Amino acid sequence: MSTLSFTDLDPNGIYTYADYLKWTFDERIELIKGKIFNMSPAPARRHQKISGKLSLTIGNYLEGKSCEMYTAPFDVRLTPLKGKKRKDNQIYTVVQPDICVICDIDKLDDRGCIGAPDLIIEILSPGNTKKEMSDKFQVYEENGVREYWLAEPNDNVIIVYVLNDEGKYIGLRPYTEDDVITSSILPGLEISVSKIFEP
Repeated sequence: MSTLSFTDLDPNGIYTYADYLKWTFDERIELIKGKIFNMSPAPARRHQKISGKLSLTIGNYLEGKSCEMYTAPFDVRLTPLKGKKRKDNQIYTVVQPDICVICDIDKLDDRGCIGAPDLIIEILSPGNTKKEMSDKFQVYEENGVREYWLAEPNDNVIIVYVLNDEGKYIGLRPYTEDDVITSSILPGLEISVSKIFEP
């Protein structure tokens, strides 16, 4: 049996998590509303350094707390129908955020997270800006991700979106290298932006 490649898939097709589980590509992919997105090539070294610094700080903060943090590759299955269990063939969005924090441990299973994490952080890199700032923004908002951070390495800026009572994201002012980021859902967490982007 020949191995299926990402290029063998129909780019106009609609796929589900059930399809996703059958694939054994070398490439990492995500599904957003049934559409496939190729995540290759692997993130650049600077992307990895930023992810490592954020992960270390948040991981240390979470020591002894009930929330858990995961880094990519880690599958997050999303469906806007909150509180309702969906079968694999009814889930059309599977993403692998750079960093996510889940405080409702019931959302975790052996395959990852089913439902919205409380915090998602994505690090922009060439080729993924539209996906992170448009496609993912929309599904994260629709699914109730309470905070969404976008790290922009070119300008050393972090943009924070917080979900309001109407389920819509409110963009806070951009955090620059002179700032310290705090989180409305992780009280006491403080992250120096300049340290995140240190060379």
